[in-house]
Amino acid sequence: MHSKLNPRFSIITVTYNAEKVIEETIQSVITQSYKNYEYIIIDGASKDNTLSVIEKYKDMISNVVSEPDKGLYDAMNKGIAAATGDYLCFLNAGDSFHEDDTLQLMVHAINGDELPDVLYGETAIVNKDGHFLHMRRLQTPEKLTWKSFKQGMLVCHQAFFAKRSLAEPFDLSYRFSADFDWCIRVMKKAKTLHNTHITVIDYLDEGLTTQNHKASLKERFRIMAKHYGWISTVAYHIWFVIRLIVKPEK
Repeated sequence: MHSKLNPRFSIITVTYNAEKVIEETIQSVITQSYKNYEYIIIDGASKDNTLSVIEKYKDMISNVVSEPDKGLYDAMNKGIAAATGDYLCFLNAGDSFHEDDTLQLMVHAINGDELPDVLYGETAIVNKDGHFLHMRRLQTPEKLTWKSFKQGMLVCHQAFFAKRSLAEPFDLSYRFSADFDWCIRVMKKAKTLHNTHITVIDYLDEGLTTQNHKASLKERFRIMAKHYGWISTVAYHIWFVIRLIVKPEK
């Protein structure tokens, strides 16, 4: 058993042909001042030098799997299956923890002697050189519930740490937005969701969802209709379009 105020983080990185970005992600994990974590890398049988980069750090990585998979979320499911920690953290290749003491700050942010079911925080968007561009457009709510995502994915998946005991596998019927569905399902089970009020993640501004934006939005509509009902979802989207017409987003 882990101490209540000494949670173990299972940090999972999924990679495929990520030789240009994986090293920075690895370094952001292994330089954390808080050491009660395991680091799991699930590689989809990369054909570039990703595995050579990972090999340099093998002594500081708990588990490396490299084999073909059925895509991003299948690989993330393998990460869940391999995890043994209290919390799951998905840090994809190219993303980084915001500071070397990010995990320590998250632990310090926990009040009382019980571990919350979900820890969450803010996300900074960075370019390929790691330079800050802007904070994520969707604002993290002060109090998060499963109904919060009626307004979209208000917390970036990477800045959403769920207790492993609450986590189910990602639904592979969604190719681009299974993380949206996964977070809602976790929140439906969660009793305590804790805002850490810290910037948790530096998110690389060129992810799978960005590259497949239209398909991702269609999936998110389906997911919202599943969890919140068709009438509520259609009504929200009509309101959103009207808001854009009246006051275009910058």
